Amino acid sequence: MTAVLIACAHGTRFEEGRVVVRALLKVLRETAPEGVEVHEAYVDVHGPYVTDVVAAARERTDDIVIVPLLLSTGYHTEVDLVEAAGGLPIARALGPHPVLAEILADRVRATGADESDTVVLAAAGSTRPGAVVDVERMAELMTDAGVAGPIVTAYAAASEPRIPDAVNAARSAGRRTVAASYVLAPGHFSRVIEKADADLTSEPIGADPRLAEVVWERWREARGGTAAASTAGVADAGGRAEGAEPVEASGRAAAEGAEPVEASGRESAPVPSTSSGTSAAEGAEPVVASGRESAPVPSTSSGTSRRAHLAKRIARVTGRVVLGTFLAALATIVVLAAAGLSEDRGVRRRRRA
Repeated sequence: MTAVLIACAHGTRFEEGRVVVRALLKVLRETAPEGVEVHEAYVDVHGPYVTDVVAAARERTDDIVIVPLLLSTGYHTEVDLVEAAGGLPIARALGPHPVLAEILADRVRATGADESDTVVLAAAGSTRPGAVVDVERMAELMTDAGVAGPIVTAYAAASEPRIPDAVNAARSAGRRTVAASYVLAPGHFSRVIEKADADLTSEPIGADPRLAEVVWERWREARGGTAAASTAGVADAGGRAEGAEPVEASGRAAAEGAEPVEASGRESAPVPSTSSGTSAAEGAEPVVASGRESAPVPSTSSGTSRRAHLAKRIARVTGRVVLGTFLAALATIVVLAAAGLSEDRGVRRRRRA
């Protein structure tokens, strides 16, 4: 029976980021075990969406594992992928992992950094506490990988400290700063890191061939039942147990996974990432296993998932509008009640007089 690894990246509006993801997919297909196909999928921004890829794979096999091409746990791994999987095993995020630490250490050394520099491990950020734990662990692993100088963690959004603040704090202490870009590919967050104005900034992790080792390790764990599915505890690269966090009824923070809206060739403020895509669906590309093409994944331009994405977005917007209306009405009631109470007190004073 054919086995399928669904390699699910976040998705980006930046073509240079998409090129990196496709290059990584090529490496995975070249290193795939016999009889294992690697299917391309995205959780946000553009297709092929993971819900469609899962549906297409189910028609051919039951041996399916979703591996997030994401560096840390977060809303996408704990909520969006769980919904899309429908009970299929989901591997852990790629990080923390010693191989990632080696890649990051190489990227830092390539900038010309030395042991007197402060390294700011610059991550995207998430509202999920597990994401911060993951990034802190990556900083420890980078030390193990040979980064001699002090390492501090910082975030582009959602978590504290923010990257510019960490850079300024190190600089005020008289140290040269190196921003270690803890992002997979060029895109919105790599630009945020560059704008933090560190003295040196490393390149994103990119399609480093060593990543294939991490991806296939995660696939084997999940396929064999040793990795965390959506509700099971897992052990990270440092060996400590880590339970899956509960899914919150409220949505994720606006900044998590945010991508800028492009208008007339310029960037505007980041837009909250949601499990639905906001750009036009792209035609599906054929997936390849061990050098041979398999059936193409259907585009989401026609299919139920696109309608489901739209329904989710409408539900979120409607919920915000209803909540806003309720709060406004409540505020009006409070103001009127306060005014009535004040008037009643005035009448009583006049009567006493």
